[in-house]
Amino acid sequence: MRGNRRNIRIRTVIFFLGALVLIGGILTKNNLSLSMLTAGEPKTSTHDSLASSQAKTTAVSKSLDGYKIVIDAGHGGNDPGAGGVSGKEEKEYTLALSREVYELLKLEPMFEPYMTRDDDSFVELDDRAKFANEREADAFISIHGNTYTDSSISGTETYYFSDNSRLLASTIHQELVEATGFNDRGVKHEAWRVLTQSEKPAILMEVGFLTNKEEEKKMLDPAARSRVAHAIVDGLKQYFTQTGDH
Repeated sequence: MRGNRRNIRIRTVIFFLGALVLIGGILTKNNLSLSMLTAGEPKTSTHDSLASSQAKTTAVSKSLDGYKIVIDAGHGGNDPGAGGVSGKEEKEYTLALSREVYELLKLEPMFEPYMTRDDDSFVELDDRAKFANEREADAFISIHGNTYTDSSISGTETYYFSDNSRLLASTIHQELVEATGFNDRGVKHEAWRVLTQSEKPAILMEVGFLTNKEEEKKMLDPAARSRVAHAIVDGLKQYFTQTGDH
């Protein structure tokens, strides 16, 4: 009888040991399965999540092209233009001022500037207008210095040909007169070659008289030239803000 009880206790111990082994195996298998399921999943961070979110929500906005402005430095090369009192030539003045206007326009997002010449080269009158037409320019600005046999004659004047150029001429002219301080000789209608050939608003400005000693001195002064350049740019900004034409 005592032997039977002992056998029962032994079998019970064996049973419990077997159960423990079985349960341990099941738990180990489950842990391995869980590890296999999660091992291939990438860890995420705040940076990764933000980058992913930004990639999905970023919208690329395309801005409108700027107004195309062609700056024409009058004369050039074998065509010196007017001779100033000091011996300086008009082509030098127009190129210096045109370059300054060009650089200022490049700083303005609303403009896309071009120059008919950026060195001391000669460009035919018809080619100047053609240059602007081929680029479908929104405005053509021809810069000049005036001349007259009477050295006492002075002042600023601006020319236009087509009716659609009148507002551009008057807007920039007003800024020019204020910047130079010269006599206001007005906005005038004239069939200059570069104006008649232009398909878009086009003007020709005579900033001042190089044959007038006082005016030439101011025109050749870098500070005064800079004020004129800013005046032209301000006039263009006012004009396109008013019209909204492209």
